[in-house]
Amino acid sequence: MNDSLFDRLQRVFDDGHGTPHPDLITDARFATDIPRDAAVLIPVTDRPQPGVILTQRPDALRSHPGQVAFPGGKIDVGETPVEAALREAEEELAMPREKVRVIGTTDNYVTGTGFDITPVLGVIPADLPLVPNPGEVESWFEVPLATLFDQSNYERNSVLWRGAQRSYYEMHYEGYRIWGVTAAIIANLSRRLELTDLFD
Repeated sequence: MNDSLFDRLQRVFDDGHGTPHPDLITDARFATDIPRDAAVLIPVTDRPQPGVILTQRPDALRSHPGQVAFPGGKIDVGETPVEAALREAEEELAMPREKVRVIGTTDNYVTGTGFDITPVLGVIPADLPLVPNPGEVESWFEVPLATLFDQSNYERNSVLWRGAQRSYYEMHYEGYRIWGVTAAIIANLSRRLELTDLFD
């Protein structure tokens, strides 16, 4: 009997996080204040060729308008990162938290804008009837997992920011621009996972 996607993803996740990784991306050197705690959910769809759900933020938002992001936001007092990520996914996309099978939390990412983000990896049923909250989400889309985590699909660019060169990754997918913090979280997690094990 073949292992489920959850079992295979759990195995490669645990294997990839067994030792420290020396080459992870961070923007901590650009942060000017004590970062605020936040969490995002990386929702992987349970299908023969798994995908990952991403959102695009409305242009009218004050923070990161128009950018592609994972569902997520600030961690409320008394919440764990997992609880915050599941709550935010439910608020943004009506993704029922009880439908998310959590794999675990991966490496934190400190942004230059002052957030210490805990990414939470989870598996969700394919084709959930997601409903974007128009106040937080302009649209949502699904990218094949193998495409999203293949670093050859990304360009590495650099920009002068706050007096120093800042490198960032960027990928275009069906009209969406995946870059910045979201691409960095993907890059860090991709260094932890051996995706070929998922598709054997």
